[in-house]
Amino acid sequence: MNLQTLARIPLYKSLGAEAIRRLDTQCTWRRAGATEFVLEYQDGGTDLYFVAQGHLRVLIQPVSGKEIILRDLRDGEYFGELAAIDGLPRSAAIVAITNSVIAKMPAAVFRQTVHDYPDVCDQLLILLASQIRMLANRVNEYSTLDVRRRIYAELLRLSRPAQKGDAQSIISPPPTHAELAARVSSHREAITRELKNLENAGLLERRRGAIVIRDRARLSELIRDADE
Repeated sequence: MNLQTLARIPLYKSLGAEAIRRLDTQCTWRRAGATEFVLEYQDGGTDLYFVAQGHLRVLIQPVSGKEIILRDLRDGEYFGELAAIDGLPRSAAIVAITNSVIAKMPAAVFRQTVHDYPDVCDQLLILLASQIRMLANRVNEYSTLDVRRRIYAELLRLSRPAQKGDAQSIISPPPTHAELAARVSSHREAITRELKNLENAGLLERRRGAIVIRDRARLSELIRDADE
């Protein structure tokens, strides 16, 4: 399987084979090993990066030094678009979680594709809008929810329905307690305590290779209770 091609990237799904081949030659392809930082917070450079294969993570690194996990990136996704657009230093760090194959595209090439192909432009706008919504939701959670309910919200965000129409949701593979703590700006002890409380209440079940939320509607209600 040829991994070194943008034909695998949904952003360019509307482009013809010749356009893809031309863009492939304008990219620099590399491999990143697990735990390797591809970008550091406040790095210079304006290149855009595509994940041809692998799993990477977006980290916010505040002055306190305690990393916050913002989101994960997998096959077909991309990062670095903000610097490619405005030329400013990187707003987050990117670390490889698994061995990954990455393409680096010069900002000028990326911007040209945005101008030349309406579908690429539309997809970029949708991504930027979704990121703004995600950040607004996170700010709202940090402003209005205690740690317990932030944990509930993150569990729901990480989960997917077990079956269509089923009340249950599954998180697989399950995150470590340290990872969950970094996602909600808390500590492992709080994660351990709250997960145990959810188990005792019958709302959460641990299985091999998965966490099962047994009633996601009820968990959502517990989050909304914070507003009452």
